[in-house]
Amino acid sequence: MDAALGSGLASGTNLLKKFVRFARGADTLSVAEKVYSIAAFLAIVTTFLLVMSVQSVRLQTTYRHMHSSSAAAAINVGRINALIYAAVMESRGIYMSTDRRAMMPFADGLVRRNRELADAVKSMERTVSDDDAELFGAFRQRIAQFITFRQELARRGMEISSAAAREWGDNTANRTLRSQLNTDLEALERIYRQRALDADALADENRYAAAYLFALGLAALLFAGLNVVVMRGSVVGALADITQATDRIAQGDVKSEVPHLGRHDEIGRLARAVQNFRDAVARIFELEELELGTAQARDAARTERDNFNDKYQAKKWQLSAAINSMPQGLVMLDGKANVVAMNSNYRRIYNLPETIQAGSTLEEILQHRVESGLFSGNVAKYVAAVIDRIDKREPASYEIALNDGRTIKIYERPMDGGGWVSVQEDVTEQRQHERILQRMERFLATIIENVAEGIIAKDARNLRYVFVNKAAEKMIGMARSEIIGKTARELFSPDAAELIERRDQQLLAQKQQLEPIIDTIDNPTRGRRVISARRVQIGGAGEESHMFVTMVEDRTEKLVAAA
Repeated sequence: MDAALGSGLASGTNLLKKFVRFARGADTLSVAEKVYSIAAFLAIVTTFLLVMSVQSVRLQTTYRHMHSSSAAAAINVGRINALIYAAVMESRGIYMSTDRRAMMPFADGLVRRNRELADAVKSMERTVSDDDAELFGAFRQRIAQFITFRQELARRGMEISSAAAREWGDNTANRTLRSQLNTDLEALERIYRQRALDADALADENRYAAAYLFALGLAALLFAGLNVVVMRGSVVGALADITQATDRIAQGDVKSEVPHLGRHDEIGRLARAVQNFRDAVARIFELEELELGTAQARDAARTERDNFNDKYQAKKWQLSAAINSMPQGLVMLDGKANVVAMNSNYRRIYNLPETIQAGSTLEEILQHRVESGLFSGNVAKYVAAVIDRIDKREPASYEIALNDGRTIKIYERPMDGGGWVSVQEDVTEQRQHERILQRMERFLATIIENVAEGIIAKDARNLRYVFVNKAAEKMIGMARSEIIGKTARELFSPDAAELIERRDQQLLAQKQQLEPIIDTIDNPTRGRRVISARRVQIGGAGEESHMFVTMVEDRTEKLVAAA
């Protein structure tokens, strides 16, 4: 048994050596071995085709499940978040109502939002998996607390007063619960985003599997064709070529090439027998050609080296010019935090002297910043942190505040081949403008929300309401949540809606209507009302900001009093 095993190993080893020589161009396989080898490869490829087909079906099934569950879960998260916000808005309506009649729509809306919220959570339970089960359990309990809390708030508002409802709602427990719900929603959203990414990764794997299936199918076809080519080229065609070469040599053509000399099978031995008497002359020709080829290769290598040096110098100059023309500061470090390159804007940001050049260390830069009052941290710890990020190749983006009041935005990225590049931008003025803009936005929002005149904004592209202030809510007699996103035909009677749309078309033609226009409108909740309206068109056709803004005054009571 040991002898048989040893013989089998020896045969396998010899066959492997032949395959290695065949792959290197030294064909030592016999014709029969070639045919059998191709058949074996064809069987292997067929097996892989079967395995990859099963894997492709499995990946596709898993992908569809993960994609559908992550999409449904993400939609539920968005819906729950919107319902929570809507419930909070209804609660604020209860707070701000002066009597129970005004409070009733908000209380009814709050109860309805609670039911919708409970239904949304129940629907979301169907998408819960192992990765979000624990978090969802805690989230469901907080939603139940939120619903119970809002129900009690609506009851207090209707049965006691808006002040009692405000006292119940404006407390630390309510704010803590809201904060926890926001945290839970963000965590669930991250889980579902990761689940979608996993599904996309499975889709990528499935695409790779499809590519593998195509490649394996092509390989099987190639092996089948190769079998025919081998038989034709290795036996029939080779014998015909050698016969023709023998005829030419017999007729005196000593320069005639004998084909198939490199083969090591039966055909190759026959070809070498015909070629033996010409070996000496052929070798002389080969030596002459080799010498000529060596000289040409040497000249070509020198030319290529000179061209490379020219291109390197040009690229080096272009890179230097590009770096120094950047509006941001740039510094490149190697793996040990030594400076490879820096531009003039980086020097300007930190007031670096000319003594700090490429080859200096990050520690030297920080020491100069300490001396100039632009760095107050621990130099050694900062350098160690940068080297740690370089070793881990972790990109970073953050802002720092200098002692002179400037704000610097820093982007750090690893470089191919090791090292680090840091782009630094002075964003002081940008941040100041952002703060001013935020203050102005809050100021304008407060003014618009508290003016006595109703202010209504529509999207000019589809004539849907996009904003109403508190005064407009009172005039229309509906909650803001019932108005936003709807058209006039969805809110008013046909006659009133037709009148409103006609005024909108007039505004579209006139750009603005600063003179008041008096109209009588059938309000679905407040009856027939006399209103005075001025309209302004913002933006132009085709722009996302194209809007109609209407300033409305309800003159019904004034006219009644005057009568």
